[in-house]
Amino acid sequence: MKNILYISSSARKYNDHKPQHQSISRMLGKHFLNELSADLPDVEVVHRDLSIHQPAFIDEAFLAAAFEKHSLSEEQQQILAASDLAIKEVKDADVIVISSPMYNYGMPAVLKAWFDLVIRVNQTFSFDLARGDKPLLPILSGKSVVLLASWGECEFKKGETQHHLNHLSSHIEQLSPYLGADNFYEIASEYQEFNDQRHQDSKQKAIEDTIELAKLLKAKHVTGH
Repeated sequence: MKNILYISSSARKYNDHKPQHQSISRMLGKHFLNELSADLPDVEVVHRDLSIHQPAFIDEAFLAAAFEKHSLSEEQQQILAASDLAIKEVKDADVIVISSPMYNYGMPAVLKAWFDLVIRVNQTFSFDLARGDKPLLPILSGKSVVLLASWGECEFKKGETQHHLNHLSSHIEQLSPYLGADNFYEIASEYQEFNDQRHQDSKQKAIEDTIELAKLLKAKHVTGH
């Protein structure tokens, strides 16, 4: 494992020395990266903080350039430059880590904007009408995608009572094959709005699960199994 792409999207920051109003998803991301990069001196981590460097929303000019079938004009190349860089970072990554809170039962707008830049025809997926009603096919493969999430309520995980309301995890899992994911992992801290013992227990378990998953992926990518 040589390259880790870390995408953080919370509007809140995280600081070890500030006990309140801190981003839990960023905290999990820090624990994950610390463990994943430990004892791997050559690993490179590319961190894209979407709350600081917010991706532009796609527009008509972007779509025209992305679907252009002939040579791109200089203006079109400039329009796609941010997308090209984001796609290159995805292609180069062995592991893609996404830390995100749940906002209004879905992903933050900046994270959706990043996905819209990255998932692009002939770059991360192919489109062929010969495939019938399912013309899209992911191009990339061989990667692991990890979602480290936080939400204020509870019971949003698979098999739980409010999973149907969880448009954060389900959306990212659906999109992860277009990032090249052969494996998708999710860890979440719950009950943040309640700020009670259940929240403390859930947060601690999420930290422990995050560290264990990092150890697992590190062993997997080092051994190749």
